[in-house]
Amino acid sequence: MANPILGIIGGGQLGSMLAQAASKIKIKTVIFSDDPESPAKNFADIFIFGKYNNEKKIEEFINQVDIVTLEFENIPYQTLNKIKKLKNVQPDPEIIKVIQNRYLEKQFINSLNIKTTEYKKIKEKKDVKLYKNLIPGILKTTTLGYDGKGQYKINSGEEIDKLEIDFKNEFVLEKKIDLKKEISVIVTRFGKNSFEIYEPIENLHKDQILNLSRIPAKVSKELILKSQEWAILISEKLDYIGTLCVEFFIDKFNNLYVNEIAPRVHNSGHLTINSHNISQFENHIRAVCRLEKIKILKNYNAKMINILGQDIEIYRKKNFKKNEYFYDYLKKEPKEKRKMGHLTTIEN
Repeated sequence: MANPILGIIGGGQLGSMLAQAASKIKIKTVIFSDDPESPAKNFADIFIFGKYNNEKKIEEFINQVDIVTLEFENIPYQTLNKIKKLKNVQPDPEIIKVIQNRYLEKQFINSLNIKTTEYKKIKEKKDVKLYKNLIPGILKTTTLGYDGKGQYKINSGEEIDKLEIDFKNEFVLEKKIDLKKEISVIVTRFGKNSFEIYEPIENLHKDQILNLSRIPAKVSKELILKSQEWAILISEKLDYIGTLCVEFFIDKFNNLYVNEIAPRVHNSGHLTINSHNISQFENHIRAVCRLEKIKILKNYNAKMINILGQDIEIYRKKNFKKNEYFYDYLKKEPKEKRKMGHLTTIEN
């Protein structure tokens, strides 16, 4: 039986790496992106450009694929649901609908008796002042925010008056904790009680953008097991198929909190391309295409740094050591704070 043709919605670096992983195991890919300069067009078998509400382009995409997945969660639910009526979409659009909304996502997490930081839904500016117990805190849009976008640090009730915030959108106010460390756990679920899970990855952020990831994470055995247990529980309760990342906070008292769920492959997991026998990307392809599940093995410890903006020009001219792996996302315009590539260093 021939391998299925995989449709991927979104053409950024995650789409590129999914297409590369698919090619490695002889899966053809069709990328559908709303950006004509998407870097994933360099790696897909077929590239379709169109807005995500363009009926003709959606139809063109559907007619060329057997299974559909996505590289990021901010695809309109209406588009995903429309495609689902004709093709198998993984992860399921109903999962994306919950995780697209920070408030619904946190409610779901708490329903599993898993801790998040304290939070409240915010509809108007005056609501912020009502929840003094959550200040200092971080005000986040319930939808669309990532890499620090749509987020505001609030240190006092009066400070909210000085910020120019459009309250046409709903927000969530999250109480700040005494943060000690951030980790992420990546799990690929193939079906009920069938999964492959990576050890926790330690993450360092700069200006709210991931700067460095490393394995092993320097955390206790107890937190390693607890974070993996929670990640598995979340994937099971969502009935998720594919690779999913759960981001965690650890406070100074070693309490563990779920920060958010990423229903996709994740930036912190790029190092798995070089550290493991099977990367998070290949695992995702295998799960959504119902291919053989292979036990993951870590071959090396590793660290990864993101390359932002104009810094890519420096790396493009560098010579690298044998244990260094440079990835250029081939994006046309090196905007400030834009992820342009990454460098993974492996260690014995």
